[in-house]
Amino acid sequence: MDQMNKMNELRLQLNEVNHQLLKLLNARAEFVQEIGFAKEQLGLPKFDPEREQQMLDDLISLNKGPFSDNTIRFLFKEIFKASLDLQQHEQTKKLLVSRKMKNTDTIIEVKGVQIGGGWNHLIAGPCSVESIQQMRRIASELKDMGIQILRAGAYKPRTSPYDFQGLEIEGLKILKEVAEEFHLITVSEVTNPRHLDFFPEYVDILQIGARNMQNFELLKAVGESNTPVLLKRGIAATLEEYLLAAEYIISRGNPNVMLIERGIRTYEKWTRNTLDISAVPILKRESHLPVFVDVSHSTGRKDIVAPCAKAALAAGADGIMVEVHPNPSVAMSDAHQQLNIDEFKQFWEQLHQSGLFKPCKL
Repeated sequence: MDQMNKMNELRLQLNEVNHQLLKLLNARAEFVQEIGFAKEQLGLPKFDPEREQQMLDDLISLNKGPFSDNTIRFLFKEIFKASLDLQQHEQTKKLLVSRKMKNTDTIIEVKGVQIGGGWNHLIAGPCSVESIQQMRRIASELKDMGIQILRAGAYKPRTSPYDFQGLEIEGLKILKEVAEEFHLITVSEVTNPRHLDFFPEYVDILQIGARNMQNFELLKAVGESNTPVLLKRGIAATLEEYLLAAEYIISRGNPNVMLIERGIRTYEKWTRNTLDISAVPILKRESHLPVFVDVSHSTGRKDIVAPCAKAALAAGADGIMVEVHPNPSVAMSDAHQQLNIDEFKQFWEQLHQSGLFKPCKL
């Protein structure tokens, strides 16, 4: 009985030590938050490796056991990591893109059309502007089908410098002429901050491509414009990096940002990229910005764009982007992944039949 009583007493003492440790850990966390705030005001980095090493050395010098020095080092490095994560979490809550800063969904109005807020949109068109005839054919089909947003590239950042780079300013002029004729909203990629001197004259929504997601000077420049922005996720970007890229734009004064998941690079070879469907509900949960999914660039396969689009809508996406061309076999870029007109009509019909697509009311 004496041994049992002693064990129970030790358990009570252990519980008390646990409670004291918990209080001390939370007290430490409060100090860390205050230090993090001070560092943020001074523009200093949150992580200071020299300071961490000094604290570890000090703790090791005071260690009398029974824990080994390596165990003490491991335990406190975990505490330090949790403290750093806490600082970063506090910073994330203050981001302008965060739903904690703005709980209601952002609704972007372009030419009287609302993007976000429960309605779905399809952004469709060829990879590149190639001719006035090509663009008129596509625009006419979109108009007849009730689709309001036309995409096409005039400036094309290509992996090889010898590939078709786009018609540039002539392509923008064609895009604007066709859009005005058929009363469509236009999306085209801007690749250079200097081009913002003339891009908004021709394009209703500026697209930032995956390769430029962390082109910070370009992000700052579009942030200082009044033109809505469609920001694509980089091929190897984390969601945190993606939202921070959007933060660059919004922090410069342009709140009209749309996000678009376009697949990330993995080891999989049966698709062009790997479509990260989980990004959709996470982005909708963490941010108030409209979220689209590009089913053409993410898959690179025409045969699975419909089920992937349905999955995106079921996950909560505000819209879909898809590539369509009058004659994909002769397209000057991305020929293998663009739908022809008949395939596009079937794709559009499947979306409507699914009951997942809620078209915006004019």
